Amino acid sequence: MKIIISILLWATVVLPSVSATEFNAKEFANNYFNAWAATQSPTATKQDIEHYLSFLVDDIGHQHLPYDSDDTRTADGKKSMRKGMNHYLGLHTSYTGTLVDITSGFGVVVIRYDTQAAGVHPQTKKVMTLNFHTMEVLEIENGKVSVIRKYSE
Repeated sequence: MKIIISILLWATVVLPSVSATEFNAKEFANNYFNAWAATQSPTATKQDIEHYLSFLVDDIGHQHLPYDSDDTRTADGKKSMRKGMNHYLGLHTSYTGTLVDITSGFGVVVIRYDTQAAGVHPQTKKVMTLNFHTMEVLEIENGKVSVIRKYSE
């Protein structure tokens, strides 16, 4: 009887805390997307970039087909992303992003979103307008993104 009572007490104390710390893919995906969208805003700041980067592991791998086919994780992955994102910070004169759907399983979270943006390219100084349908496959490791595979059309 003492064993049964001990198990019941253990279950009422431990199990709720386990379920409270489970990874919530939908909440993560919404927070991740909102952080990403903030970095694309005309009023984006370095703090917005740092907030977005907080979702990523330090050795993040990033692939954006067809522009970048290498998804290799490197020790300076996040540092490289920070450098690139800061280079393009404030590029857009307008930006809207709409999260279309979220799918998860097998250690990944897949998000699809639509974006419309306009801006001036920093090197060419040409006005750009972009309309993309994007899918990101986010590999998750210990609650953070370890590899991003981005596909746009």
